[in-house]
Amino acid sequence: MSTIEAIKRHIPLLLTEFRAVVCVFFLLLTSSVDAQYNVDRLILSGKVAMHYEDYVLSIQYFNQAINQKPFLWEPWHLRAVSKYYLEDWVGSEADETKAIELNPYITGLYDLRGISRINQGKFSDAIDDYSKAIKLEPQNKGFWYNRAVCYMESKDYHKANEQFDSIIAKWSDYAPTYLIKAENYLHLKDTANAVTWVDKCLSIDKHHAEAWRMKAYISMSQQKWEQSEEAFGKALHYKPKDIGCYVNRAAVRLHINNLRGAMADYDMALELAPNNFLAHYNRGLLRMQVGDNNRAIEDFDYVLSLEPGNIMALFNRATLLDKTGDLRGAVRDYSIVIEKFPNFWTGLQYRASCYRRMGMVGKAQQDEFRIFKAQMDKHLGVQHRWSRSKLTAMRKLNDIDIEKYDQLVMEDSQETLHDYKSEYRGKVQNRNVEETFQPYIALSLAMQENGVAKYTPYDNNMDMYLDSLKNMGVLRGMNLPRLCGVGEGTGTLSFEQIDKISESLDGVSNGVDKCLLLILRSIAYSSAQNYQDAIRDLDDALSFNKNNIVAMWQKSVCNALMMEYEQSISVKDTKMRVAGVVSDFERLKEKDSNDALLYYNHGTFLARTGNYKEASQLLSKAIENDASLPYAYYNRGLVYIKLSDFENAKKDFGKAGELGLYGAYSLMKKIKK
Repeated sequence: MSTIEAIKRHIPLLLTEFRAVVCVFFLLLTSSVDAQYNVDRLILSGKVAMHYEDYVLSIQYFNQAINQKPFLWEPWHLRAVSKYYLEDWVGSEADETKAIELNPYITGLYDLRGISRINQGKFSDAIDDYSKAIKLEPQNKGFWYNRAVCYMESKDYHKANEQFDSIIAKWSDYAPTYLIKAENYLHLKDTANAVTWVDKCLSIDKHHAEAWRMKAYISMSQQKWEQSEEAFGKALHYKPKDIGCYVNRAAVRLHINNLRGAMADYDMALELAPNNFLAHYNRGLLRMQVGDNNRAIEDFDYVLSLEPGNIMALFNRATLLDKTGDLRGAVRDYSIVIEKFPNFWTGLQYRASCYRRMGMVGKAQQDEFRIFKAQMDKHLGVQHRWSRSKLTAMRKLNDIDIEKYDQLVMEDSQETLHDYKSEYRGKVQNRNVEETFQPYIALSLAMQENGVAKYTPYDNNMDMYLDSLKNMGVLRGMNLPRLCGVGEGTGTLSFEQIDKISESLDGVSNGVDKCLLLILRSIAYSSAQNYQDAIRDLDDALSFNKNNIVAMWQKSVCNALMMEYEQSISVKDTKMRVAGVVSDFERLKEKDSNDALLYYNHGTFLARTGNYKEASQLLSKAIENDASLPYAYYNRGLVYIKLSDFENAKKDFGKAGELGLYGAYSLMKKIKK
C-alpha cells in the first residue's frame, strides 16, 4: 500500500480525532467563559449592593467571586472597600494587601490601604503607601496631603512642614494645606505663626468652618473672649451641627457674662448629642448659678449615670440636694466625697451642717472636731501627707482638684479630626447591637434566618437522623427540623407538631422508631422553649440507646439553657448543674473529637458562665476545625473583650462580619482601645 493510499485511508479517523479535539477545546472554552461570566456577574452584583450601601451583602458576593477566582485582584479590592465602609480597618488592610500582591500598579489600592492604616494609627505604614501612590500618580494632591498629615501625626513636625511647603508650591490655592500647616505650628508651640497660616487659609476660603473653629480656639486660649465668640459663630454658621463649638462657645459666653446665650448653646449641644458629658456637667453648674436647682440636679444625675464615680459631680449634686431640702441624699453624696478626700474641709463643714439640721448632733460634732483638728495641725505646721499609692489613686480620678468643684470642665485637649483626602467615603453600618453571645447550635423547628450569609451548620450525625425521619408519616404537613441557633429569640410555637408526634408515639412499639419520635418531640418542645419536657423525652430516648449522639447533643444544649434560666431567677446552687452540662459536652467530644459545632457549644456555654479563658481555647478549637463558622468568631470576639484583648477582638468581629454576622461590625466599632 502506497503512502498516499495509507493517508487517504486514515483521513476519516484523523478527522474524527480532530473533531473530538475541537469539541473538547470548545467545551473547555465554554466552561471557562461560563466561569468568567459567573464571576463577572458576582462582582457586578456586589458593586450594585455597594451602590445602595448594603456593604454586608456586597461582601457575600465578593466572597463567592474570590472562592471561584482567587487570582483576580478586583474582588479582593472591592471586598476591602466594603470592609472599609463597615469600619473593619484590619480586614480592609489585609484584603487590599492581597489585591496589591496581585496587581501593584493601581494607585487606588495604595490609597485605600493607606486610609485603613491611618484609622489604625499605623502612620509610618501609611506614609509608605502614599509614597508608592505618588510615584504612580505624582499629580494627585490628595496623596501628597495625606502623606504630610501622617508625618505630623507621627510627630515629625519639621518633615511635615517641608511636605506642606511642597504642596503649597504645587497647589497654592489649596486651602486645607494652609490650615493643617497652622495646626502643625500649634504642635510646635508657635502660636503667632499658627494665626498667620489660619488667616491665609481664610483669605483663600472664607467659608472654611474648620479654619474659623481653630481661630476661635486660639483666641480662647489667649483669653480674647469677644474674638473667640465671633469666630465660633462663624464656624457654626458654616457647620451648624458642631457640638464642640456649641460647648466651647458657651464657656466663652460665660466669661463675657452672656448667661442666656451660654444656656442656649448647652441646650443646642444636648439636642444634637443627648449623652454629651461636658454639656450636661457645665449646664448643671450654670443652672446652679442662676438658681435653677431642681433642673441642675437632673443634669448631675445624668452625669453620674455616665460616670458614677465622678467626685466633682457628686459634690455639686450634694450641695444642690442640701439646698432643696433632701438632707439624707446630700449626706450620702458628701460621705462618698469625704471618703475619697478625707481632708476636704468644705465637704466636712457642709455635712456637719446637714447632720445638725437632721438632729444628729453627735455626728455633726465629729465632723466639726475633724475640721478643728486639721486647722490646729496646719497652724502648728503639721501637714498630713498622702502616701505615694494614695496620690496615684487620686490621679486616676482625672487629676481633679476637689476645691475647684464649682468651676467649668474643659476638654484636656481640643482634638482635631483630620479630613484625609480620599475617594473612599460613605455611610457605615451603625446598627446598635447588644453585647450578647450567639446561641447554641442544635436541631430546631424554628425558621430563624442567620443573617445575610444564611450560614447553614452541618453535622453528619444530625443529617443521618433527619434522613431516618423522612419515611415516617408523622412528618406530613410538618416542618422538618434543621440545625440552627436555639435559645433566646429563636422560639416558635409548635404545639400542633407536639400533639401529632404524641399521637404517633402512642401507636409505636418498635424501640428504634420510638427513639426517633421521642427525639423529634423533644426538638418540638425545645423549639417552644419547654426545656424540661424536652429533657424528659431525651432521657427516655437515651434509655433505648444510651450512645445516641443526637439525643446527647440536644440534651446538652437543653440542660445549658435550663441552667441559664435558673441562674436568671437567682437559683443559688447551680454548681452541680454547671458540672453536669460540662460533663455532657465532654462526653460528646469523646464521641467525635473533630466536630467544630460541639467545641463551639461547649465554648459558648463556658463563655456564658464566665469561664472566659477556657472558653477562648474551645472556641479556637471550633475555628480550627471549621474556619467558616461565624458564630465562633463572634463569641470569641466577645470573650476577648472580657479578657481585655481588644486587638484580637477586632480581628474576630471583622471575620464574623465577613462571614455574614454583620452585627459584629457594630461591636467592633464600640471598641475604643
